[in-house]
Amino acid sequence: MTINSGDQHEHPPSMLIVDDDEILRERLARAFRDRGFEVRTASNYDEAMAAASSESPEMAVVDLRMPGRNGLELVKELKAVDQHTRIVVLTGYGSIATAVDAVRLGATYYLPKPADADDILAAFRRGDAPPLEAPVSEHHVPSLARAEWEHINRVLSDCNGNISEAARRLKLHRRSLQRKLQKYPPNI
Repeated sequence: MTINSGDQHEHPPSMLIVDDDEILRERLARAFRDRGFEVRTASNYDEAMAAASSESPEMAVVDLRMPGRNGLELVKELKAVDQHTRIVVLTGYGSIATAVDAVRLGATYYLPKPADADDILAAFRRGDAPPLEAPVSEHHVPSLARAEWEHINRVLSDCNGNISEAARRLKLHRRSLQRKLQKYPPNI
């Protein structure tokens, strides 16, 4: 199922918007209807479950905090009704732990409020994207001896080559610093 609704041969994608804030809920519903979605709305868990039980939505936008049962419980139950329903959770009280819980329960993505229709559609697209691959790193961590040698030379450079001043800043005896400086730089 694509988020584009430009093809007249397909049925419009269905969306359920669940939020106890009537103004936000109706604003989002109007914005998605204008984009060609078939939209139903609910103000709480019970209304949302009644709507989803009669006809499961392809997508749902769920507020995290609502009177009664919360959005995390609703995410879990919407997924139990239809595991293919894609869900974006909205919240004004976000935390990383809550976002992780929402995704673990089956949410496609998690967005902080305020979010508009474009933000929500982008979240659905990001949720469908494959996970990012870790960049291949050619960076080698220097050994402790190498890091010490580089630090000593950086301090010495900051002191314009003055060994006595560098020794004072490094809290080393001047002779100890001279001995360290006579050694070749350690291999990485």
